[in-house]
Amino acid sequence: MEAELLAKNGCPIEEWKPILLWHMTRDEFLLRDFLVNWLFPAFLSGAYRVRTEDVYEHLRGVGRRGGTTEHSWSEATLKRVATALLKMAVDFGLLRGSVVKEFASYHLPERSFVYLLYAIREERRSPQKVLASEDWQMFLLSPSDVERELLRLHQFRKVDYQIAGSIIQLTLPCANACEYAERMVA
Repeated sequence: MEAELLAKNGCPIEEWKPILLWHMTRDEFLLRDFLVNWLFPAFLSGAYRVRTEDVYEHLRGVGRRGGTTEHSWSEATLKRVATALLKMAVDFGLLRGSVVKEFASYHLPERSFVYLLYAIREERRSPQKVLASEDWQMFLLSPSDVERELLRLHQFRKVDYQIAGSIIQLTLPCANACEYAERMVA
């Protein structure tokens, strides 16, 4: 796993944490669902502060959205899960605070962004699907934010990003995410 390679070889923690989060959400449905379907919409709506209780209704609907829960969660379980999800958002730099959380001024580091381009491209294949991937929402990025960053990276010749109408071409300097991860810690 690339996240392990990066951790063992001294990748700066600020660059490693978003990569770890992406890999974690490949298996952690609840965390991914929370980030994409609750935290990102709350961010887009202009919410400044969020409390544990704000997440309860979302968690009650997890089973209705395709998640599997054996039975309805008790209030104590809702509180524990909501608290844990918000704490994870703090741990990954998306929120800050202890009791009442506030949206942090989050910036996805450039090398983490490029790594995620590789990882998402390996799953989605087409450049259009890479830009539109809901995975970016885990990092509080909209498709226009992703495109803006791609244009910036293209300007500095770190990626080749061409767009003409509905045709998009994205060329990255390495063959895959693993090769890029190796280059990150070389």
